[in-house]
Amino acid sequence: MNTVSVKKEDIEQIAKLISDNRVVAFPTETVFGLGVKFGSHQALDALYELKHRDKGKAISMMIAKPEDIERYAYINEAAKKIIDAFMPGMITIILKKRPFIDDYFTASLDTIGIRIPDDPFVLALLNLTGPMLVTSANLSGEASLVDDKAVKKVFDGKIPMIVEGECISKKASTIVELSKGKIEILRTGDISKEQITEVVK
Repeated sequence: MNTVSVKKEDIEQIAKLISDNRVVAFPTETVFGLGVKFGSHQALDALYELKHRDKGKAISMMIAKPEDIERYAYINEAAKKIIDAFMPGMITIILKKRPFIDDYFTASLDTIGIRIPDDPFVLALLNLTGPMLVTSANLSGEASLVDDKAVKKVFDGKIPMIVEGECISKKASTIVELSKGKIEILRTGDISKEQITEVVK
């Protein structure tokens, strides 16, 4: 496979490839992502295979607008406070999913991880493609990659397209589990446990 590098200005070309069920690597404000269109078995299978990722590990959904979260998940009071305070931003929240979402896209879990990036390019891309499943651009168990040159070294010849750029934070998003009636921090990024606690109390 020939891997092409493109600039963010080529957004329509990038969106078309994602809409055609292909995997694309692109920079976000946290770390580089590998993204596919939400709703495609073929694209999700390709993403798991590419990363050598266990299919029992769910991949989070990325959407463009906070008001769209309720379309895919049930929001409780704590979630509402966190959404209002930190989204768009460097945080992923895990919520109970709506029944219409196929278990295939959530690794048979009754929850879904949702993130709204605080990155103008990625938000514009999501507005063209609709929801995406996005995971960090690395092989499972390896360090997250934060610029297009590092991504090219790992994935050259394995994916059709890499969007040029460098990430700002260089830390993966904070992950907060909110589906069990309590707040559990599964991974800490630039948004701290203390910040989340302060907002929710």
